[in-house]
Amino acid sequence: MFFSQTLETYLLIAVFLFVTGLYGMIQHRSFVGMLISAELVLNSAALNFMAFNRFTAPDPAVGQVFTLFIMGIAAAEVAIAISMVLAVYRRYKCDDPDNVHEMKH
Repeated sequence: MFFSQTLETYLLIAVFLFVTGLYGMIQHRSFVGMLISAELVLNSAALNFMAFNRFTAPDPAVGQVFTLFIMGIAAAEVAIAISMVLAVYRRYKCDDPDNVHEMKH
C-alpha cells in the first residue's frame, strides 16, 4: 500500500487541502473560484476532525458530529454566497471582484 493509514497521512492531506484552498482564495479572480476554495478549506477542517476522531478520541461520535456540523455550515455558506454572486452578476454583469468598485461605498 502506498499510503499508510496513520494520523500523519490524514494531517498531510488536510494541510494540502488547506494550502490549496488558501492559495485559491488569494489567487482566484472570480467569486465562484473563491467559493470553491473556501470549500476546500472547510473540507480540510472536516478531515482533521475525522482523523483525530479515529486515532485519538475515546468517543467515536464526537468527530462525526463536528464533521456534520461543518458540512451544514458549508451548505449554508454556499447558499448565501451563490445568492450574493447572482445578485452581483445581475447588477454588474460580471463575476470579477476587481470590477465591482461600487460595492466599496
